[in-house]
Amino acid sequence: MLLLLLLLPVCLAVEVKRPRGVSLTNHHFYDESKPFTCLDGSATIPFDQVNDDYCDCKDGSDEPGTAACPNGSFHCTNTGYKPLYISSRWVNDGVCDCCDGTDEYNSGIVCENTCKEKGRKERETLQQMAEVTREGFRLKKILIEDWKKAREEKQQKLIELQAGKKSLEDQVEMLRAVKEEAEKPEKEAKDQHRKLWEEQQAASKAQREQELAANAFQELDDDMDGVVSMAELQTHPELDTDGDGVLSEGEAQTLLGGDMQMDAVAFHDHVWTAIRNKYQSEVLPTDSPAPSAPDLTELKEEQPPVPSPSMEEEEEEEEEEAEEEEEEEEDSQEAPPPLVPPQPASPTEEDKMPPYDEQTQAFIDAAQEARNKFEEAERSLRDMEESIRNLEQEISFDFGPNGEFAYLYSQCYELTTNEYIYRLCPFKLVSQKPKLGGSPTNLGTWGSWAGPEHDKFSAMKYEQGTGCWQGPNRSTTVRLLCGKETVVTSTMEPSRCEYLMELMTPAACPEPPPEMPADGDHDEL
Repeated sequence: MLLLLLLLPVCLAVEVKRPRGVSLTNHHFYDESKPFTCLDGSATIPFDQVNDDYCDCKDGSDEPGTAACPNGSFHCTNTGYKPLYISSRWVNDGVCDCCDGTDEYNSGIVCENTCKEKGRKERETLQQMAEVTREGFRLKKILIEDWKKAREEKQQKLIELQAGKKSLEDQVEMLRAVKEEAEKPEKEAKDQHRKLWEEQQAASKAQREQELAANAFQELDDDMDGVVSMAELQTHPELDTDGDGVLSEGEAQTLLGGDMQMDAVAFHDHVWTAIRNKYQSEVLPTDSPAPSAPDLTELKEEQPPVPSPSMEEEEEEEEEEAEEEEEEEEDSQEAPPPLVPPQPASPTEEDKMPPYDEQTQAFIDAAQEARNKFEEAERSLRDMEESIRNLEQEISFDFGPNGEFAYLYSQCYELTTNEYIYRLCPFKLVSQKPKLGGSPTNLGTWGSWAGPEHDKFSAMKYEQGTGCWQGPNRSTTVRLLCGKETVVTSTMEPSRCEYLMELMTPAACPEPPPEMPADGDHDEL
């Protein structure tokens, strides 16, 4: 309304006779030729009792120009600025409340009339606001046109993608069949290769077991008569089965399957499996030969005779050796060697499956090539489906009455305060991150437009952010203000876990009233 008044010509004010403190809109209630009726209808009094410094009306309307009624109102005309109502209690209180000073007519205070200067500054502010609104609305119209073109392009692209999707789906199914067909001979060849290798492993293992059983049989057959008897078996107490450390005749006979003795073939088939994990070979491990001791006779010839030490010297030497041994033990205790983690046993060459033969490798290469082509096509299809979903979502999104807010969809804006960096990504989320480093906190994800019913697109609501400690989930309301630039201007937390942010954007600028030609200076706003 102020902006409209600024731009419309205003005629010079005409002085209308009325009691002090009465506004032009109420002057017809104060006719000095008639008795005055209180504005609330509570009483009727002679007109000469109006502004007589005595409160007759309950609503204080008979004393608009004095401080007699505490609930009365004094009207400041403020020519050159905005009219103003103040409490009647402030009349003649020694403080200039009206810019024209009319409230201090009988206090002895001289008030400077600042209305014209205030009016000038107010007009400058309104002119600047009008300029921002005009320029912002001009940019808003460009944004609307840009979205209209972009929306048409996106719709066309969506049609093309949807058409290409069917062709790509057919290609994926064709490559799937090729892949499955190529994997059949690959699987057969790999299975055959593994089967042969496992058979070789089993044969090799069986041969090793045969050798181990034969060696054990020879060791146990002490009299070399071609059979192992109970007595020969009892020479190995580690084969004890009841835990008493002795292999009894009964236990030995049980191991021999109830027989008194057993030949090599039966030993391998029936006994070796039962004793394999307990049996200890009689063959001692071969150690490296110790270095030969020097010939003592030669040393005696080369060295001169040494007198034998006395008993005291021998005791001293023994004590010194004991001390040295104790010191070595202490050193070893103080500085234990570093622990080395056990290294896992690496598989031997025999345990490794040999490389595939040339034919099998050719099947594998062909199948892998088919898999690569299928996976690449499948990945392209997923990307296309994702693009279709994003386009459908963006095209159907509510970006305002004419799509003026669409340009915010893929943007993010930040505001840095003393403690935090606030980040607003319109239609997605709001976050807060400590200025000195740390992980961001979610202050809410896009919920809906949240302006009043008559101005729905004046605010955004972001909900279900990170939960507060023993409190609700964080949420943010973003108020949209008219401006020539897009920038986050402020952020605050008016109540716990509920944030308020202001975003300036041309998309929020209303259509300004038409500019009217200036018609001289105006006395009032």
